[in-house]
Amino acid sequence: MNSGDFRRCLAQFATGVTVVTYLRLGVPRGVTVNAFTSVSLDPPLVLVSMAKTARSSALLRYCDFAVNVLAADQRDLALRFAGGPASTVPVRWRDGLAAPYLEGCVATLQCRPWESHAAGDHLLHLGEVQDLTTHGGDPLIFHDGVLGGLGLGGRGPADRRTVAGDRTS
Repeated sequence: MNSGDFRRCLAQFATGVTVVTYLRLGVPRGVTVNAFTSVSLDPPLVLVSMAKTARSSALLRYCDFAVNVLAADQRDLALRFAGGPASTVPVRWRDGLAAPYLEGCVATLQCRPWESHAAGDHLLHLGEVQDLTTHGGDPLIFHDGVLGGLGLGGRGPADRRTVAGDRTS
């Protein structure tokens, strides 16, 4: 088995798409993450997995963050925070209890760092949920290299580049 085969196999698992947001030197920042899951109800914990090489990954060990579950119509926002080309997509920031968050998402979880663990070439960040909002709607889904709504019909392939850093508004 090589890493390409492994990636192609994992691409068959559909995931939601999130943008993890935080403050860095007083400026709101974010990074697109699809490796996100719930961990515990008591206490309420979530997990975000990020490449060790991502600048934002080291910061999440110590700073509050928000997990923004993107809506199906936020594909361009996902690409913007995934390191895509310079974008004119507007970012509508809001102040949150723990960290800045994005308007228009289907859900947002405000988190305080709980623990971080090294796992291969990634860091697993556990966050304790301090506050949350749920708006509902059609979520953005990533499956087999395609970003789209639950139907995934008519959507173009996602940018497959590895996120190497974070993006500002």
